[in-house]
Amino acid sequence: MKKDKSSSSFKKKAFIGGVVFLLFVLTVVSFFGKKGLMEIYRTRRKQEVLLKKIGQLEERKVKLERDIEELKKNPKAVEKKAREKLGLVKKGEIVIIDKKSR
Repeated sequence: MKKDKSSSSFKKKAFIGGVVFLLFVLTVVSFFGKKGLMEIYRTRRKQEVLLKKIGQLEERKVKLERDIEELKKNPKAVEKKAREKLGLVKKGEIVIIDKKSR
């Protein structure tokens, strides 16, 4: 009878050990696995960064579209942009350069 009791006790301990090990493995995989919580967190952070960048690019797009429309409609706007970007000067004008802005 002692053998049956110790054998049953060993089986019980082995079963409990197996269940504990399985739970440990499942916990580790759920945190660090390919689709685990850590990967989900990293992916969400990337998504937030990308959504913010999309918002900034959309704002820039709207501004550039406004600039394009202004340049199509207003010849003086074309002249102003050319002067700003290329540093063009009309004959007889005096140019003042602000060293602080450079």
